[in-house]
Amino acid sequence: MAISRRGFLKGVAGGGGLLLVSGIPLADARMSTQLPPHAVGILYDATLCIGCKSCMVNCKEQNSVPGGALYKKGMTAPPYENGGVPGNNGIWDAPQELSGKTLNIVKVYKNGTAEKKDTAVNGYSYFKQQCLHCVSPACVSVCPAGAFRKDPENGSVYYLAERCIGCRYCQLACPFGVPRYEWDSAWPEVRKCQLCRHRYAEGKYAACAEFCPTGATIFGKVVDLRNEARYRLSLKPGTEYDFPIQTVDSTEKSRRPVARYADGVYGLTEAGGTQNIMLSGVSFELLGFRKNIPHFDLPSLTWAYVRKVLWVFAGVFTGGTAIYTFTHRKDKEESHD
Repeated sequence: MAISRRGFLKGVAGGGGLLLVSGIPLADARMSTQLPPHAVGILYDATLCIGCKSCMVNCKEQNSVPGGALYKKGMTAPPYENGGVPGNNGIWDAPQELSGKTLNIVKVYKNGTAEKKDTAVNGYSYFKQQCLHCVSPACVSVCPAGAFRKDPENGSVYYLAERCIGCRYCQLACPFGVPRYEWDSAWPEVRKCQLCRHRYAEGKYAACAEFCPTGATIFGKVVDLRNEARYRLSLKPGTEYDFPIQTVDSTEKSRRPVARYADGVYGLTEAGGTQNIMLSGVSFELLGFRKNIPHFDLPSLTWAYVRKVLWVFAGVFTGGTAIYTFTHRKDKEESHD
């Protein structure tokens, strides 16, 4: 269908006007760099992880229901992946990476003989990847349509598909490479962990923590999780300690020796701090986590550029209108002649 110049300019004018007056945050970069008052998150301790992948299974099941981060209208079963494994025709879920169908994944690091857990040389370690829910998220700051938001109370970073325009700036901006796009979908969306926001509204909490049998993943207030992580780091390796199960304030504990941690707490300062934090017996760099992530909030960098989007749009609209007016007048003059 051909679109006339008048129709095109009307569309631009109409769309621009709607965007300018709708109140949609074209780029929400002036966000707080402080934790929200009731910020919640996750502490993942790789030294407690046994690689059972219960977190992955239950993440997928609990997020494939209405309100979940994987749900689509008409969905009747979780979006399982065959992982490219021959003969695995939907028999079991075998994701290899974070994807539009997998929001949380446990992988394994191996070196040499891989005989000793949580050891860099001739050892192995499990590690977990998912959205870290930055205190000041770059994905929110660069989204031109306001599709990414940060909950002002609990701090979870969530996504509104109905606002998304598919620009994928969120993917470029995320320093941890988390958001994934549904390339295989006719109506693609961006997918990432939303900290089981739909379950939290029901008085529940993140499924990956609720169904973790060892306490490797626990849920709670970020302040408490940070204190718990710092305390574990302060303990002498080999000391017996009662690790909480499911939540940081749980009365259910698992007594076991404290491992030797390789680094500090990942997520305390990376990208200005995150609400999901991690501990590990193997350095995070060996586990594939980027070492060169700035230790300050990234929106302070992007805002200088993103704030110009509105003015660029206004310039295009004004220029287009001027060109249309000029050419339209010329057409009228020629028709009169």
